[in-house]
Amino acid sequence: MTRVLAVRLDSAGDVLLTGPAIRALANRYDHVDLLASPAGRAAGELLPGVDELVVFDPPWSGYEPAPVDATEITSLIRRLSHRHYDRAVVFTSFHQCPLPMALLARLADIGWIGAICEDYPGSLLDHRHRRDGGHEVEAALGLARAAGGELPPGDTGGLRIRQPLPDVGGLVPDRPYVVLHPGASVPARGLLPGHARDIARHLVASGWAVAVTGTGAEAEAAADATPADALNLAGRTSLAELAAVLERASCVVVGNTGPAHIAASVGTPVVSLFAPVVPAERWAPYQVPVVLLGDQSAACRDTRARECPIPGHPCISDVRPEAVVAAVERLTTAGRPADMAGVS
Repeated sequence: MTRVLAVRLDSAGDVLLTGPAIRALANRYDHVDLLASPAGRAAGELLPGVDELVVFDPPWSGYEPAPVDATEITSLIRRLSHRHYDRAVVFTSFHQCPLPMALLARLADIGWIGAICEDYPGSLLDHRHRRDGGHEVEAALGLARAAGGELPPGDTGGLRIRQPLPDVGGLVPDRPYVVLHPGASVPARGLLPGHARDIARHLVASGWAVAVTGTGAEAEAAADATPADALNLAGRTSLAELAAVLERASCVVVGNTGPAHIAASVGTPVVSLFAPVVPAERWAPYQVPVVLLGDQSAACRDTRARECPIPGHPCISDVRPEAVVAAVERLTTAGRPADMAGVS
């Protein structure tokens, strides 16, 4: 039996973007485990192709990284060593370094280690991969193929999560609705509450039922973004239940954050209010009908800023609610083919 460790120590959205690569590994190897952070754990549990989940909070990744803890690191090395992995495939975003994890995998006696890496890896990597493809999904698939994986026939490489999802019929409106998800794990990539509230009001005035979603930590901001005639579901769903809410929706309005990729995983069209702190060509919702809004040439472009460096968050906040409503209508027109997905 060949045992493979796939590593993605990031947030839920990042883990979902690695899903096609994990399916490619699972198609060729007997057993594939996923090493995920606490922030990505729930997403990892939803991915097809993952046999077991191993959780570790890395001090080199995340919005608020954990402190360096020698005991935790030693424990991880011991756990990985006891599982006798033949290969480790370290997935990272384009701006991240895989070498801290490669070192731990080497100390755990994993026989072959591969990663996309621009830095000199010394003896830490057996395969130093150069990224191919523009989108993060395609870059991860390129690494998976270099590690011996390949998608099965008929798998187009889109995002996918395990089915069936929970029944959320008692939570959502009983008529066609739009989900508005204003928050984001990185504040620079989300919507300001006042802007989100204006969007919700315009959607309601256009005849849509509106459900506002968010994490428990985002509940206060979501409440500020929810007008009286909309439904506030923030803090009321697990990640699997959120996926089910998004699957039932006609469209999702969201920034560059995990629920955009959950929507893509369940095939729901996305109006993406995309802050250009990272490139849209790498991070936009993948293989799903999408209208991308926001000033992609704003001064914050490619800064990877976590907090918006420009007062008022104009790259997103200057998008008029009427433009969002028009984008929703464009995506929800009956019979609209998926290949018409475009950028506005």
